[in-house]
Amino acid sequence: MKKRWIYKETGNPGTIEGLMNVLVIDRVLATLLVQRGIETFEQAERFFRPKLEHLHDPFLMKDMHAAIDRIGQAMTNGERILVYGDYDVDGTTAVALVYSFFRKIYPYMGNYIPDRYSEGYGISIKGIDFAYENGYTLIIALDCGIKAVEKVRYAKEKGIDFIICDHHLPGDTIPEAVAVLDPKRSDCQYPFKELSGCGVGFKMIQAYCKSNDMPLRDLYVYLDLVAVSIASDIVPLVDENRVLACFGLEKLNNTPGIGLKTIIKLSGIEHQNITIDDIVFRIGPRINAAGRMESGKSAVDLLCAQDEGFAYEMGSLINSCNNDRRSVDRNITNEALQLVASDPELLKQKATVLFNPAWHKGVVGIVASRLIETYYRPTVILTESNGLATGSARSVPGFDLYQAVESCSDLLENFGGHMYAAGLSMKVENVPIFKKRFEEIVSKTIDPLMLVPQIDIDAKINFSDITDKFVRVIKQFQPFGPGNMSPVFVSENVFDTGEGRLVGSDREHIKLSLIQESSPKVFQAIAFQMGEHFENISKGIPFNISYSVNENVYRGNTYLQLRVKDIQYPNDSYDEIDLKGENPKANSAG
Repeated sequence: MKKRWIYKETGNPGTIEGLMNVLVIDRVLATLLVQRGIETFEQAERFFRPKLEHLHDPFLMKDMHAAIDRIGQAMTNGERILVYGDYDVDGTTAVALVYSFFRKIYPYMGNYIPDRYSEGYGISIKGIDFAYENGYTLIIALDCGIKAVEKVRYAKEKGIDFIICDHHLPGDTIPEAVAVLDPKRSDCQYPFKELSGCGVGFKMIQAYCKSNDMPLRDLYVYLDLVAVSIASDIVPLVDENRVLACFGLEKLNNTPGIGLKTIIKLSGIEHQNITIDDIVFRIGPRINAAGRMESGKSAVDLLCAQDEGFAYEMGSLINSCNNDRRSVDRNITNEALQLVASDPELLKQKATVLFNPAWHKGVVGIVASRLIETYYRPTVILTESNGLATGSARSVPGFDLYQAVESCSDLLENFGGHMYAAGLSMKVENVPIFKKRFEEIVSKTIDPLMLVPQIDIDAKINFSDITDKFVRVIKQFQPFGPGNMSPVFVSENVFDTGEGRLVGSDREHIKLSLIQESSPKVFQAIAFQMGEHFENISKGIPFNISYSVNENVYRGNTYLQLRVKDIQYPNDSYDEIDLKGENPKANSAG
């Protein structure tokens, strides 16, 4: 699939020059910092040397005092408190954190994860009835609840109060809970708006510790859970999230909780430095698999485990769920790809909407993401559950998926999410109308260039720029993620030394040994899913690469490796990309 290379603005030359002098770094590194909004020595110091003292005052969040007062009242009166959360990674880590913290100091605690299939996302009537039948009078809802206006009212009628800790966009009406902690509330002045759901729970416990003169180290033992939530929920790795992720990764690598330690072992990464990528691709999917295939409660039980034997038992169950999930999502993805490939009308559309009542509800979000890898456009995958067509939607960068789904709200029974991902449900008979309406909305509102994959380029460099100091400083930019992605560079007119070869079970990847005429350095590189370029490369044809600089560990040895994002040739252009029947040119490396 042809890709656009888009170069980022370099920033103010004077600011770059100033950083070069004060930090004693080269122009490329100074430019990378300015592109990330770091323009002064003080900002650079906070970026490279994050401290837990940099965390904001939790009482800046609206309703925080009310939340802490209500928890204190419940404990004084001996009330039962139920910690309730969503079944995904963010929700289960949030429940594990809040429940684990409070059960150490208060005996009347319970936790609850709704069933994905019988209850669906968010606060459920069944969950409230469970609380009522078991004598709970306070529910702390995590990673959900911001739109549960009617459910909170129903609970109130049963004598149950709610504290909501959410990070999703509120609707027009805020639920009448005792406290609604959500930095995205328009009336909330909290200085950082992009916390994960677990992050909001963390702030509530931070406030509780401050109010009750408890040492914050009692809370910091759960930072590994917060890091897992931040990475898995793909929130921006800036500001508070950067601080929490840095210290959470440190905990994850050195002294993880028993549950996470078990997952790390089952993931096969116990003897390596765990990164954000390891959470996204190894740890997170295993936690998620519990809620997708069985019950998210299993994930909470594992994450709260205090006994290694029990943890291994639960971890093995979750690992088995993950293996089942991989098999199911692979099969459904293949079916979905075939549906698109065999439908000439669907192939021409600007969006993909597929419905199959037999598909497994737990993997439709994954399948939507997989389809975007092949057909790069907004995608909705629906199945049937509890008599409704229900599923997940995913977007491409730049397109507001939530707004498109909201424009179809008259056809929907329920929906929620954000710009790039959403969940939705509708009557089965509305699916054909929804397909047509959604396609019309996307066609009218999407910029044609959004339908072409884009690689954001930080800087053009020569191989000679990649020095030991350069690599050492780049490593300190970690952890990488949204808002602070691993820098992507372009180097032009590179060649393979002749050692390049196809690898992979289907010979779909290329291992390369690259040189550039302007530099004597030779770099090992890997180009995943780019086997089609091997013929040109093996002929000695020069090419341009976009790539990131990585340290690779193999059999205990660490070496530098360029992770190739795309390969282009000096005379490439975008004339052949057909956008609405036109052939506009876009930026290219050539």
